[in-house]
Amino acid sequence: MTTTSRRTTMDASAAAGRTAHLDRPNPLRVLGRGIRTVWAVPKARFGLVLFAFFVLLAIFAPLISPYDPHDTSFGRSQDASAAHWLGTTAAGQDVFSQLICGAQVSVSVALVAGLLSTIIAVAVGLSWGYVRTFWGEGVGFIVNLFLVIPALPLMIVIAAYLQNGGLGVIILVVVVTGWAWGARVLRSQTQSLRSRDFVTAATFSGESATRIVFREILPNMTSLIIASFFGAATAAILAEAGLEFLGLGDSSTVSWGTMLFWAQNSNVLLTGQWILLFAPGLMIALFAVSMSFINFGVDGLSNPRLREGGATR
Repeated sequence: MTTTSRRTTMDASAAAGRTAHLDRPNPLRVLGRGIRTVWAVPKARFGLVLFAFFVLLAIFAPLISPYDPHDTSFGRSQDASAAHWLGTTAAGQDVFSQLICGAQVSVSVALVAGLLSTIIAVAVGLSWGYVRTFWGEGVGFIVNLFLVIPALPLMIVIAAYLQNGGLGVIILVVVVTGWAWGARVLRSQTQSLRSRDFVTAATFSGESATRIVFREILPNMTSLIIASFFGAATAAILAEAGLEFLGLGDSSTVSWGTMLFWAQNSNVLLTGQWILLFAPGLMIALFAVSMSFINFGVDGLSNPRLREGGATR
């Protein structure tokens, strides 16, 4: 090989390397593009603002809260006043401070349990939908078993057996009972994408199954995975509130669910302090609404035709 041809080969290799480097997507740029896509939908914009409010409330709750939520030095069962905007509990605690600090536990449980449930659902759903082996039938049996068993009674049984385990038990119970639905949906979508031309071309080119699943199939399921996460997070915060309300959680912590538990034990409806039930219930409902509204703009992440103004462009 002559010097000229060698130099030409080296230049071509360097150019190919620069092209591959330029084609590699920037994670921050991809994230910014996704946020802009969701933000373009008015309903999703409202959901993002409301969701960001709850996240910031959970982060800065100790700075915003006027009192210590565990402080029992105030008068018991007081009505709303300038000092206590939502009154006090039967134990003498400030309700407004508990409402703010309760966001830390409730929002954290929703996001962590929703994320873990989604990770399990993605791992099981994609592998189950792409690989055709005998083990797939066993995985399908387990997933269908979790789908057939009623989630709420199963959560109650597991939480009662592992009672007094703290928030870790609540998250574990929610994850164990909440991953199967997402795995079933992702498996159906994976089977649909498996027969597409780009997957067939990647298979004939000799790419491994792992690379095909994570580089070819997974990016086309972004909107479905994000929607699955928000659905799992919504189910998680409702499950946490339900288990705490039934007394199966850690009643010593301050969350929106424990607020409902102590309000029910104090018979607040009979004493006229309905705000102790209404306030945490409203916060749970608004947090669930925020994630539901975000889903209106998530569909455009994987399908440009569904983006706001996409048909016009």
